[in-house]
Amino acid sequence: GAARSEFLRRGDTATTIAGIAKAANVAVDTVYASVGRKPALFRQLIETSIAGQDLAVPVPQIRSAPTASDKIEVYASTIAAIHQRLAPLFLALREAATGHPELGELWSQVADRRAQNMHELATDLAATGELRTGLTIDEVADVLWSMNAAEYYILLVHDRGWSPQRFGQWLAEAWRRLLITPSSPTPPAGARRLGRSSRPG
Repeated sequence: GAARSEFLRRGDTATTIAGIAKAANVAVDTVYASVGRKPALFRQLIETSIAGQDLAVPVPQIRSAPTASDKIEVYASTIAAIHQRLAPLFLALREAATGHPELGELWSQVADRRAQNMHELATDLAATGELRTGLTIDEVADVLWSMNAAEYYILLVHDRGWSPQRFGQWLAEAWRRLLITPSSPTPPAGARRLGRSSRPG
């Protein structure tokens, strides 16, 4: 808990083992003995956070959702909840990855896992038959991948003041408009068809 708070508050560069030890109310030697150097601590922090059951994407719920719109709704609300806790941590990891090869490898693993998950979601959406004509699964996966990134969340929630809930709702609506074939609205009763003559008789 202390390590996570320090990394989120100060970033990787400014975070020290001494600061983590002080925040945790333990000796510096205790931190080194339990997890090792700072990159090892960050790796443990990231992996523990990602593995948390309360942050897991509900894959069975997404797969069982009957329509593409329903699948998107479940995923968008889940990713908003995940980013509420982890987006700053992911950005701190990206920053730290440039200075620590071990964390660079961890960042690559996280990015690759996210890309694979988006390809699986795109495949699941395509199976509904509701995607816009002309979109490939790879294109859909790329759109999902880019818009559910921590950077996008930080821009709207932290920088522009959106609530996480508003972000989740916006993400779902944006994906519906971008990816799903719009259903034809039912014309009002008695409405004229376009192109029909307006002349009497």
